[in-house]
Amino acid sequence: MPFREINSKMVEATVVPGQKMYSQRGAMLAYRGEVSFTPNIQGGQGGVMSMIGRRVANEATPLMTVEGSGTVMFGHGGHHIQVINLAGDTLYVEADRLLAFDGTLQQGTMFMGSQGGVMGMVRGQVTGQGLFTTTLKGHGAVAVMAHGGVIELPITPGRDVHVDPQAYVAHHGEVRNKLSTALGWRDMVGRGSGEAFQLELSGSGAVYVQASEEKL
Repeated sequence: MPFREINSKMVEATVVPGQKMYSQRGAMLAYRGEVSFTPNIQGGQGGVMSMIGRRVANEATPLMTVEGSGTVMFGHGGHHIQVINLAGDTLYVEADRLLAFDGTLQQGTMFMGSQGGVMGMVRGQVTGQGLFTTTLKGHGAVAVMAHGGVIELPITPGRDVHVDPQAYVAHHGEVRNKLSTALGWRDMVGRGSGEAFQLELSGSGAVYVQASEEKL
């Protein structure tokens, strides 16, 4: 279900009979046609286990099920919106950044500490980003929110990308991530995260970076 970008802060989706989509509660701005919005209690396409996993992971941003026949305009908080199209791969994104996505996508959670061991856990403690992240897998479109606009940076073998953790939005593909620092622990005493910490991404895929270090 493709999204049409109305402007940098609004998208429009076409809803057709027999196909569901999910959106963050409060994200609907306007709609045309016969469209219904109901609270989702089953964790999206992932079912009950996805819901349980999201709650355990503190990734339980409330969702609405959108279905019927018509068009719906989405936006939230004046945030910039980036549309990401998946072609069978997996998108990793924090739940509070999800604006809307195709109901065909399989939803789940992943423990970020498993990608980088102890440093993965340090990432969650130092940067304020969750130790768990939401995953969306399959063929379909996802609209995510960010501050100040988003740029997509390709990740290719042998050419790692380093991102300020506060500017990280999402990534997809066969990508590994770890938190790295150019400073010693003594140098970090009394410092904020800033450029002391960097999120290092390697493999094959893409990372989305926002033009701000502000969390949603």
